Amino acid sequence: MSWFIAALKKYAVFKGRARRKEFWLFMLCVYITYGVLGGIGVATHSSAFLATLGLAVIAFLLPTWGVTVRRLHDTGRSGWWILINLVPTFGAVILLVICSEDGKTGANKYGPNPKEVPAFA
Repeated sequence: MSWFIAALKKYAVFKGRARRKEFWLFMLCVYITYGVLGGIGVATHSSAFLATLGLAVIAFLLPTWGVTVRRLHDTGRSGWWILINLVPTFGAVILLVICSEDGKTGANKYGPNPKEVPAFA
């Protein structure tokens, strides 16, 4: 949960690097939230839960972009690679593979290696 909160605190930070752990745990929490709200909305036929799901998607949009750009930076790529997600089907798969890669060791032009920096100081 601390990785999720750490990513939310940096919701509009597009500089620096994010570890795989930060990225995947953030995405896990986001998609669990989507699943719970959507599941309850569909099961109860409640438009209020579906509207809440829509608000959650909007609320998590900027933090998701931020952590994804920082994850791309950790792999040594520009944050503009996030736009590959606009390519139907294959773009999402390519972005998934890129975000699954291990980060570059040592510092790169986007900052120090987050594995070498204490996460919660």
